[in-house]
Amino acid sequence: MEKYQPYPQYTEEGVPETWRKKRLRFALRMNPSKNAVRLNADELVSFVPMDAVGEYGGIRLEEEKELREIGGGYTYFCDGDVVVAKITPCFENGKGALAKGLTNKTAFGTTELHVLRASEESLEPAFLFYVTISDSFRKLGESEMYGAGGQKRVPENIFKDFRAGLPPLNEQRTIVRFLDYKTGQIDALIAKKEALLARLAEKRIALISHAVTKGLDPSVPMKDSGVAWLGEIPVHWDAKKIKYFASILRGKFSHRPRNDPRFYGGDYPFIQTGDVANANKFINEYSQTLNEEGLKVSKSFPAGTLVMTIAANIGDMAILNFEACFPDSIVGFIPKDDVDLNFLFYLFTAMRQQLLSTAVLNTQLNLNIERIGDQIGSFPLKHEQEEISNYLDGVTLKIADQTSFISVAIAKLKEYRAALITNAVTGKVDVRQFALPTTGQEAAHA
Repeated sequence: MEKYQPYPQYTEEGVPETWRKKRLRFALRMNPSKNAVRLNADELVSFVPMDAVGEYGGIRLEEEKELREIGGGYTYFCDGDVVVAKITPCFENGKGALAKGLTNKTAFGTTELHVLRASEESLEPAFLFYVTISDSFRKLGESEMYGAGGQKRVPENIFKDFRAGLPPLNEQRTIVRFLDYKTGQIDALIAKKEALLARLAEKRIALISHAVTKGLDPSVPMKDSGVAWLGEIPVHWDAKKIKYFASILRGKFSHRPRNDPRFYGGDYPFIQTGDVANANKFINEYSQTLNEEGLKVSKSFPAGTLVMTIAANIGDMAILNFEACFPDSIVGFIPKDDVDLNFLFYLFTAMRQQLLSTAVLNTQLNLNIERIGDQIGSFPLKHEQEEISNYLDGVTLKIADQTSFISVAIAKLKEYRAALITNAVTGKVDVRQFALPTTGQEAAHA
């Protein structure tokens, strides 16, 4: 990791002596009025929902609307403005960006954005953006959020009252060039490693799919299964509906006691969709419990149940290692005597896209139990199921180790990126002598 020197001297407030500590209210304007828009009603503007705002920078500008189509309930901003998500968890996840390239230099977006417009006399917009994604600012914002549960928001006064160290404008621009270049290098490394993760995930699914549909012996005769997603299977295998593989249970809430304290805090483990998503293969822990009253409105699954989420993040799967209660957003599968539990997990993993294709849309996508039960999977004899499961346990463990190693490297790069930004915008490191390298210099360091 590169080493950067501090400034020669600092003030009593901890900023370089040439900087000035100032409340941002004196260097920016918050949430400017849309009355400033000078466009005709039929002219196009960018339209920016929350999912189009990147984490730590960038806005997807895929959607446009005529100005006349924009109602009164949207947030206005323009090129050069800094937007910051104000609602949880978007703020904590770093959603925010410097607006650039907007249609007609104008955008309207989600009301869950704060808009910061830098003063031309004292604040470079890109420097302001880096201040808003620095650790010091984000941690303060998180500590001052107000509201309940998933509706907590960062108040406007956090931005106005934040005391930032502001260097002269030319120095701000140097810091911005430094951070643009360095974070660009880091982001490129992260992107390469994330591409490796994607390839490993594809390799894992390919290995699982091949093993549970073709077996481990490449010389065995094959036959047409009559099922599109399966294709050919070994001649001695069967193709059966899932309901013949396992008994299917559904979790239950008779009147949905979510967030009702009368039902929680007892002795009965209560598994939610997030626990399944985070479990990898086995569910070994839980974060919530039900009491006797909660047990009456839920349903208990025994240890050894393969569970699947059918709402929220649908299609997540894991094996339950203890008896636990479940809501109606999760179903359980108890394998028949001639079905190996681990093989069933791998078969369902291979079938995930097939299962998702049966999802129905009400207010959200949901998997239907009857449709799940009618999907067809491949069915070897049990001893062969066990051989396939043991093989897949080995190869997927190796992939998991590789994935973990790369994920740790990505996390470290992100930590370094965050530290670099924070140190640069708070004056902990002196980058005034930074100059963009020439093409030859870049090649030498490649």
